[in-house]
Amino acid sequence: MKQFFITPSAGKRLIAHGILEHPDIKRVLNHGILTIIAGTTNGYIAEELLKSIGEDDFRHDGFFRGITVPPSFNHEKIEKMRESFPGDIIIRDGQWEPGKTIFDVLNEIGKGDVILKGANALNIKKRKAAIYIGHPEGGTIVASLQAVVGRRAKLIIPVGLEKRVPGDLDKIAAKLNSLEAKGPRMLPVVGEIFTEIEAIKVLSGANAELVAAGGVSGAEGGVWLLVSGSKEEVQKAEKIIDSVSREPPYTI
Repeated sequence: MKQFFITPSAGKRLIAHGILEHPDIKRVLNHGILTIIAGTTNGYIAEELLKSIGEDDFRHDGFFRGITVPPSFNHEKIEKMRESFPGDIIIRDGQWEPGKTIFDVLNEIGKGDVILKGANALNIKKRKAAIYIGHPEGGTIVASLQAVVGRRAKLIIPVGLEKRVPGDLDKIAAKLNSLEAKGPRMLPVVGEIFTEIEAIKVLSGANAELVAAGGVSGAEGGVWLLVSGSKEEVQKAEKIIDSVSREPPYTI
């Protein structure tokens, strides 16, 4: 067994590498519709997936709708970036369709197609995620659920362990959605959770568990993972984690 520290940005890159090796992603990447809904973690995933089909020009900068920044951040910069929003990433039968969003292809997404949507809260123990809602019609997650629940598309939720919340997400959402509450609403969703832990498993075969967290000088939000398995699996995991460990912080 060996412990490793992973920063939030390194975790995003690790998740992206893991998603690239996910069986459902490999399948749909060649045959079907893969929708990557804009978000910070999904930006890293989009980079890796597009690179795998020969599209090297995409950069994750600006690939988001809602985003959390410090109170001192210049919000005018975010608004300017929204003006040049590139759309979600739609890959149909291995071909990228630039400029489209999930709303453009929603009625075409069907059984076996895959939607990647990030989250704002994660209950690790219950394997459940929740998403902040800012749009009065429910935003991209409500649109996604039309295809997931209505037509059996698959929802995968790539989310970093930094988003962990110990409480009951259903009860939290009930409070945030109440008449008395202010700010974003929340929707708990059912889908396949994919964190740094799942990425390590897919990429190396090793098991990982969260054992500690936090730090300073850029390590804020980072996590300590205890990785176990055969000698070969742990060595492979170490090599993979080392390859992303110096990923620069996400900036806009």
